[in-house]
Amino acid sequence: MRIFNVADKVHKTKGIVLRATRYGETSLVIAILTELFGVQSYLVNGVRQASAKGSNKASYFQPGAILELVVYHNELKQLQRIKEYRWSHIYQQIFTDVPTHSIVLFMVELLTKCLKQPEENTDLFNFAEDALLHLDSCNEQAKANYPLFFALHLPVFFGIPPRNATPGLLESASIYFDLREGSFALEMPSHTFFLEGEDARAVAELLNARHPDELSHIQLRPSIRHRLLLAMADYYPLHIQDFGTLRTLPVLREIMR
Repeated sequence: MRIFNVADKVHKTKGIVLRATRYGETSLVIAILTELFGVQSYLVNGVRQASAKGSNKASYFQPGAILELVVYHNELKQLQRIKEYRWSHIYQQIFTDVPTHSIVLFMVELLTKCLKQPEENTDLFNFAEDALLHLDSCNEQAKANYPLFFALHLPVFFGIPPRNATPGLLESASIYFDLREGSFALEMPSHTFFLEGEDARAVAELLNARHPDELSHIQLRPSIRHRLLLAMADYYPLHIQDFGTLRTLPVLREIMR
């Protein structure tokens, strides 16, 4: 029989699965971005049993899954428990379409590397949930732009938003996007972390898109998307301490040709 401390209060919350790590013979430790408590770690027993029932349970904890949860929460504990879980949304293509799944893994890795403290951030949760739901139903043109849209708009929720270009800057013959400053300029920065010309204008166009539905109307060559993805691999370590490298980026660049 499991015994819970009186301080373990029961709460209902939505959650987005970020990572699942094996624990013991049959259990998993799940990192979940929750609506109520920010990122939390949960121990889930018996989901890796060598049976059809066990494998079905493990499928709930794939990266990017959106769940309805009933959890025990104790602010003094680093490892929480889940009482109940079920699908909040059943995806149509995220877990079955390889390119779409690769985008989700990239999005989840960005979230995981940016989330340093278990603090409530409902706006961030809503943004991530909305992004996943729209990705699951968007067309191919929007999907090609999706990783960049997510990567450029996510920093808002961590206080490091890229600042968009003014109309006057966009009309200039030369334009630069300074990755270190997160802003546009007319003069070349004194360091090497910048984009210029059509790459900088593509950043401005993606930043101007306020909703995933607008991505269908943004026409970018694959070469531009690839350069911008590499730039995002520079942007985040410049602004997030101990960010590390993006392991999903090489696969994403290969698939999103």
